[in-house]
Amino acid sequence: MATGFFKVPTPHNEHVKTYAPGSPERKELQAKLKEMRAEVRDIPMFIGDKEIRDGKKVELHPPHDHKHLLGHFYKSEKHHVTLAIEAALAAREKWINLTWEHRASIFLRAADLIAGPYRAELNAATMLGQSKNAYQAEIDSACEIIDFLRFNVKYMTEIYSIQPDSNPGMWNRLEWRPLEGFVYALTPFNFTAIAGNLPSSCALMGNVVVWKPSNTQVYAAHVLMKVFQAAGVPAGVINLIYPSGPDAADVVFKHKDFAGIHFTGSTGVFQNIWQTIGNNIHLYKSYPRIVGETGGKDFVLAHSSADPHVVSVALSRGAFEYQGQKCSAASRAYIPKSLWPKVKELMTADLKTMKMGPTEDFTNFINAVIDEKSFDKLAEAIEDAKKSKDAEIVIGGGYNKSKGYFIEPTVILCHDPHYVSMKEELFGPVLSVYVYEDDKYKETMHLIDTTAIYALTGSVIAQDRYAIELATQKLSNAAGNFYINDKPTGAVVGQQPFGGARGSGTNDKAGSMINLLRWVQPRTIKETLVPPIDYRYHFLAQD
Repeated sequence: MATGFFKVPTPHNEHVKTYAPGSPERKELQAKLKEMRAEVRDIPMFIGDKEIRDGKKVELHPPHDHKHLLGHFYKSEKHHVTLAIEAALAAREKWINLTWEHRASIFLRAADLIAGPYRAELNAATMLGQSKNAYQAEIDSACEIIDFLRFNVKYMTEIYSIQPDSNPGMWNRLEWRPLEGFVYALTPFNFTAIAGNLPSSCALMGNVVVWKPSNTQVYAAHVLMKVFQAAGVPAGVINLIYPSGPDAADVVFKHKDFAGIHFTGSTGVFQNIWQTIGNNIHLYKSYPRIVGETGGKDFVLAHSSADPHVVSVALSRGAFEYQGQKCSAASRAYIPKSLWPKVKELMTADLKTMKMGPTEDFTNFINAVIDEKSFDKLAEAIEDAKKSKDAEIVIGGGYNKSKGYFIEPTVILCHDPHYVSMKEELFGPVLSVYVYEDDKYKETMHLIDTTAIYALTGSVIAQDRYAIELATQKLSNAAGNFYINDKPTGAVVGQQPFGGARGSGTNDKAGSMINLLRWVQPRTIKETLVPPIDYRYHFLAQD
């Protein structure tokens, strides 16, 4: 067999298209939105080489137009989970023996398919199914998933190139094997890119995968699966199913060949998963890899030297883009008393200009939250703030679900820095602000560090470099991704590896080699070139 040490294409971050009026991408996307709204998609499970349409149908509706039917999928039962595991394990031997460059080629092809013929469809599916506007969809379901796929190939080759030294007379080498068993990918609603990266990164490293997306992301997950198939992912390598969380857990976490979980979702769910795995540890062939990125209560700390315009934009974008439904979204802000009046004035003016409505209207900045459960939770938090003596609504506070799940961008001014919305994740367009005395900057950093259980993202905004350095030092454990003079969102693959610690996850940094290392296990091989033929060492000889 011919072979070589192959150099993979150098990855570059995918160019973000503007979708400006009159642009070809805008016309293409608008046409695709119209086409997809006019059809009702029938979305099967993908298990092995079969598309399975079995059991209860679950309807899919746009969050911003919940009476419109986009399609339906088939709810998976426990026996489907078992079938998916069996299909994955059946595909494993051929997949792990496929040479790495062919695995790389498949996922490089997937990236190019998304960049080209599938771009409009995947963006439209994300806009309709998850209520993202055109720009938010473009940076997610086009650019970020393309970047994940391309950069992960580069990171894979970097891992394979990690090799030990060899002394004379021997050759030492490291072999990077996939995990022994199957990986369970449990993916969230809010980022199509994450939904695609969690199963594909594991598969790239030679693993076989059972993939369960969020029910509210199935519409776009189906398009991703079509891309993987078109790219040449063999049957059984990635199996897409839609069971309830408890049904999946009852099968997956009791299976002897369970080798790892790649997770993004809530902290509570992840902690329950970890506990279940621990209780079942005696059942497994090996110790499973547990990789998770979970919740956040992400902060913005402004110093008195900050430009209030910079603070205002960082909060308006960081808190309200995609309705605050990013694990990195700015959800609590600490503003010095001297800056707050101007910041409030600027934010109020900006938020008045933000149009809210369906994603199909490209002039809307704010769209709907993901479902009724989320809407009700956010509405309750807003009403609680209206009644509280420790907080007040200073901007927004309106909501309506008659047509879609719309929550106005809302700012809660908290008089108590430990008010509930300063501590607990709401996952919506609600920003909590605490105004501190200018001379309490250092004490405020301690407040930030100790108020919430999370440590995902955070930012400091200041012109005083001493203030920036102090925050960088004092908040070193408060955020896995820390930003200076910027909003705490928008990590880019290959530039800012993403993940946090504490209650925010295992900090295994998606978009970096660090994450891919979790999906392989090394085997050390020592080959002695001329083996000894006498057991005696030289020291045994007589003087």
